[in-house]
Formats: sequence, C-alpha cells, structure tokens
Amino acid sequence: MEPSDPTHLSPDPVQPAGPRKPPSRRSLRHLSIDISPLRTSRDFRLNFTGSLVSLFGSMITYVTIPYQVAQLTRSPLAVGLLGVCELVPILIMAFVGGALADYVDRRRLVLLSELAFAVITGALLLNATLHRPAVWVLYACAGLAAGIDGIQRPALDSMIPRLVRPDQIPAASALVSLRMNAAAVAGPAVAGLLIAAIPLSGVYAVDAATFAFSLATLVMMRAVPPPPDADRPSLRSVLEGLRYARSRPELMGTYLVDINAMLFGMPMALFPFIAQRLGGPQVLGMLYAAPSVGAILATLTSGWIDRVPRHGLMVVLAAAAWGAAIVGFGFADTLWVALTMLALAGVADSISGFFRGSIWNQTIPDHLRGRLAGIEMISYTTGPLLGNTESGLVASVFSVRTSIVSGGLLCIAGTGLLALALPAFLKYDGRQAMAAKQAADEARVAGQA
Repeated sequence: MEPSDPTHLSPDPVQPAGPRKPPSRRSLRHLSIDISPLRTSRDFRLNFTGSLVSLFGSMITYVTIPYQVAQLTRSPLAVGLLGVCELVPILIMAFVGGALADYVDRRRLVLLSELAFAVITGALLLNATLHRPAVWVLYACAGLAAGIDGIQRPALDSMIPRLVRPDQIPAASALVSLRMNAAAVAGPAVAGLLIAAIPLSGVYAVDAATFAFSLATLVMMRAVPPPPDADRPSLRSVLEGLRYARSRPELMGTYLVDINAMLFGMPMALFPFIAQRLGGPQVLGMLYAAPSVGAILATLTSGWIDRVPRHGLMVVLAAAAWGAAIVGFGFADTLWVALTMLALAGVADSISGFFRGSIWNQTIPDHLRGRLAGIEMISYTTGPLLGNTESGLVASVFSVRTSIVSGGLLCIAGTGLLALALPAFLKYDGRQAMAAKQAADEARVAGQA
C-alpha cells in the first residue's frame, strides 16, 4: 500500500458494516496476478490458450536444435552461430511483419505463420531420421523459423491492445508474460526428458503435434482487421515507424537497455556444455527452464506493477539485477546455486518485460502498433541472438566461466551508462503517458469524423 493512502497513516474512525478482510489478505490480493482479461475477453482467452500450447512445443524445439548442433559438432562456437543464422532474417522480416500487421487482418497473419512453423518443424523431424543428420539443415531451419517469427510476432503482439480494454493492458501484459514463461519452464523440462529417452525425431514430432491446437484456436477467433486509416506496406511506412520510435526517448530507452542486457548477459549457447559438467541432458532442460521459473514467480506476484509509475527506472534497475544474477551464475559450481541464479535472472527479466510492455502499449498509437511491434521484436531478439554468439566466441577463446562472468559485468556497466545518457527515459511516468495517449487518440478520431 502506498504511503499516500490515508488508511496507511491512520485507521478509519468509522468502521464499515460487515467483516473486514485482514490486512494480509488485502496485501495478497494486491500482489496476485490480475486475470480479469481472461474472464472478460473470449478472443483473449483463445489467443492465450492457443499460443500457450504452441509456445510449449516451440520451446521443446528451441532446446533440441542447439543440443543437436552441440552433439554433431562438439563446438561452443557452432552453437553460438545459430544466433547469426537467425539474426539477419529477424532484422529483415520484423520490419516486413510490422508493416503487414498494420495493413492486414492480424489474426490471419498469425494463422498463416503457424502453418509455416509446422512445415519447418516437419523438416527438422525428417532430418533427424537420417543416419547422419545434416548440420546445415539445422541452421537453415533456425533461420527460416526466425524469419517467420519476424512476420508473426508483430501481429501477435499488436493484437493484444485490441482484445482487451485499455485499463486491462498491464494485466494482459503480465498474463502474456506468464504464458511465455510457463511454456519456457515446461517446454525445456520436457525436452530434457524426451532427449534422454527417445530419438530426436520423436522430440520434434511432439512440437509438430502442438500446432493442431493453436491453429484450431486461431480459426475460432474473430478477425482483427487493421485500423481504418491503415498505411499500405512500403518502405515509406516502415521509415515512418522508425522515425516515430526515434522521436520518443522512452521507447529508445526500452530498446537499448534490453539489447545491452541480452547482448552481454545471454549465456544460453553455453548451456549444453555447462550441462555436461553438472549432469547431462536432464540438467540441460533444468538450466533452460530456471529463468522462466523465476519469471513465473515474478508474474504471479505482479499485482503491484500498476501502482508503480516510474516505468523507465524500473526497467533500468531490473536490467542491472539481471546482469548481477548472471555474474552469480558464472561463479556457481553446484547445480542448485546455478539454478537459483538463473531463476533470479528470470525474475529481473520478467519485471523489465512488464514495464517495457506497458511503456509500449501506453504510448504507441494503434495505426503504428504493428510497425513498432516489429521494432520491439528486433530489440528483444537481436540482443539474445548476438549475445549467444558473443558468449560462444568468448568461451572458445577463454573459458565458459570467463564468458559468463564478463558478460554479466558488462551488462551492469552498459545499463548504468544508458541510464545516464537517457534521462527522459529514466524519468518516464506511466500515468502521464497514458493520459497523453488517450488525448491523442481522441483527437485523431475527432479529426477523422
């Protein structure tokens, strides 16, 4: 409860009729996650459940591809280079996907992308059945999947403000984070068990089966048509989105702080090699899942986020905490310490994601939402992709521990420098931004009448 609340300073002189809930129960209610978007919006429920199942399968493949590359090559750098294969398609297709999301039915765009993902997973399955699976197929499929993700993610993200009421956006953002992290816990954990128990072709088959459910939920959803004044996809429309992003220091802060944190503090390419030391494939799944366990804990207690207006400051603090946790992970010599540090990193990353998502949804007008979602995707995917490459390269030259610890320290230093360089981002107030966005949207509608 905030100090400005009069009930925090002194008790009410007149007690209301009926029993009062104990303060502890009121505090728990304020901390617990708000699920009202799931209760009030049918299409949000369909979007949530379909994406949850699809993400679960995708996270199984997310673990299996680097494991298979490590198995075939025995090289940390070869695993890290998966990020390079994914980077260029994302850089190109995120802009294309953002422009398309502002011009076509967003639900249809997501549905077609899911079909493409199913085909790519089928190719991975067939390759795994070969006596000597081709490494180039793994790189090619990783690149193609990244390109399709660049098409799908802007449409998927830009749908959310259209499926819930404006006052439910923070709650919807927390639920989306819960969905992602629940899949990121269950998927890698199941992947580790499957990799140890069955052929890799069977592991990919599990992912392929999940697409049937996600496609069914997308078919059941209503269309999400573009705004009436949608801009036709073109280089000019893409540049308009870039100009808008550059004109808003609060948006640039969210992009740059996250890229810095993930570029230097993303050691997931090294997980297959750490797992060899700590226990094998079962441990590999636990390492991938641990950050998401922490993120889920943060999400389930996220009821406090809509009472914190200093969103930019919270992003900076969370990014620095991520770096500190990664440093602790680098020094860990036992499995439980390593998992604890990764879980704390997940808590920090989830908190950063809550406030970055709120900044995006509170400030960006709907007619630019798809294009800005494409830019957002570049910010939160290029950092991890380059970070995996960076960590693999440093580990190949020095050691795995040196790579992880140095990356965490650079993450903290870079976050501090960006905070000093972006004072407007640091002072961002969510209450003022929401009021300004609502006024701008009303003025835009009045001008079109």
